[in-house]
Amino acid sequence: MLSSEGDRLTRVVVCSPGKEYFKVDNLAAHNIDEKADPEKAKEQHDRLKAVMKDYGAGVIDIDELSGHPNSVFTRDAALCTPQGYIQLRMGLESRRREEEWLAQALEKHGEPKAGQIQAPGTVEGGDVILAGQVAFIGHSQRTNMEGIRQLSSLLINMGYEIRTASIPPPHLHLGGVMSLIGTREIFCCTGFFEENFFEGFDRLEIDYEMFVSGNVVCLGYGELIAEASNTAAVQALEEGGFRVHVLDLSEFVKGQGGPSCLIMPLERVIDRA
Repeated sequence: MLSSEGDRLTRVVVCSPGKEYFKVDNLAAHNIDEKADPEKAKEQHDRLKAVMKDYGAGVIDIDELSGHPNSVFTRDAALCTPQGYIQLRMGLESRRREEEWLAQALEKHGEPKAGQIQAPGTVEGGDVILAGQVAFIGHSQRTNMEGIRQLSSLLINMGYEIRTASIPPPHLHLGGVMSLIGTREIFCCTGFFEENFFEGFDRLEIDYEMFVSGNVVCLGYGELIAEASNTAAVQALEEGGFRVHVLDLSEFVKGQGGPSCLIMPLERVIDRA
């Protein structure tokens, strides 16, 4: 069960790169900048899993989907909620079928289905951040208004207030410019949000420098994961009193992914520390 990205991470779904992530014939179709180095990518992903395991989170590692290099980015194909998972519908055509693949894995591990986004709606998980009673949703290149309408209906029935922000091209997802870093704490980039968008939350802001500037993973108890090249974020978060696990995820940055893109939180519990 998951109601807030700011709670303590206890169970997560990942997909270790085996061979599919490195078999990319058409980089543009998969929105990948350049092919990753297999050895480095596997080492980096293993380190990410080790940090979460050391923290105490259960890590469910599923096999890649054949023909889908982006299946390593498990964040996007489903959204876990207090009532089960919502099967999303990918905005990038080359990623279609990942939704069914991840849904099967979730059901195998006992997660009930709470809903599904239907065509012509599209929603990718990188555009949705649950924050207690608030659901932040990005209207982006990958998440359209029909998808937002369908998702909002499902989440409103669960008691969420919906707050939507437009994420202009070339920015990919809401999660690239904001993250929840505590129960009522937001980490975000300046210039993307209206003043009242974060009403009721405390904000830690930085200037936008790269597509992972606002992308971090909240472990809980004031601990976070950030990508090593995201130096401005690491400095701001450490100065803000957070313990930051700085990981080199350069081989996934090549695939337009940051730390949160590589994990799909399945379960978080209220952080009482």
